[in-house]
Amino acid sequence: MSPPGISRNQILLIVATLAGGLAADGNTGFAGQVALSAGFWGVLFYLLGCVDRDERRALMACLAISTAGEMFLSLVWGLYVYRLGNIPLFVPPGHALMLMLGISLSRRMPEAAAVAIILCAAAYTLAAAAAGVDTLGVALFLMLAVASLAMPGQRRLYASTFVLALALELYGTWMGNWTWPREVPGMALVTTNPPGASGAFYSALDALVAATMLLLARRMGARAARSNAAMLGLLRANLSLHQMRGQPATRR
Repeated sequence: MSPPGISRNQILLIVATLAGGLAADGNTGFAGQVALSAGFWGVLFYLLGCVDRDERRALMACLAISTAGEMFLSLVWGLYVYRLGNIPLFVPPGHALMLMLGISLSRRMPEAAAVAIILCAAAYTLAAAAAGVDTLGVALFLMLAVASLAMPGQRRLYASTFVLALALELYGTWMGNWTWPREVPGMALVTTNPPGASGAFYSALDALVAATMLLLARRMGARAARSNAAMLGLLRANLSLHQMRGQPATRR
């Protein structure tokens, strides 16, 4: 039996959208970028109808969190810069599509493979930092490590997203869609274009989405419990009232 989730054709659709969209973005201006973004949103809305309610909520949370993160990391901090100096409108749905790919891959990935990916990331991070090539990578890897330790049940998702995001970062920077400056703004750190541990940002996004969904589930559970308790109290009150009305009057 194949793992649940999106189909193989839908996976290919996401890959084609991401790869083709980034390739097209490198050869267009702002107007073309807006038209291209409409295609990204169209694909996302189509796929939202193909997943269950919980996954749909997670993807909506991903849209909100990633948009806020992009605004801070790119426009405020300047950690990386997009080709036109803006945040392309296809970026938020692109993050949601990446999450869908990560979820799909994680359902097929053995736990041992996830651990191996994280260990390889640790080895590269230490080597790059020691060589002075990428000192930002240490902070990035710490985000991946903390997420994996805090939510071990999501470790395969974090590892899957880390690998997929690194591939996307290599492709996007190669195509010139965005650039990571050598010197990290406001910090005495340096990095590469892209950082070798850049996938940790995407893994941290997944962790924030997972934490949001957990909090939402707890609140909904508490609300349902209060609703059930109120309903039970009402039923008991009605039952007591009926019992009192059914008792014969006492003669004096």
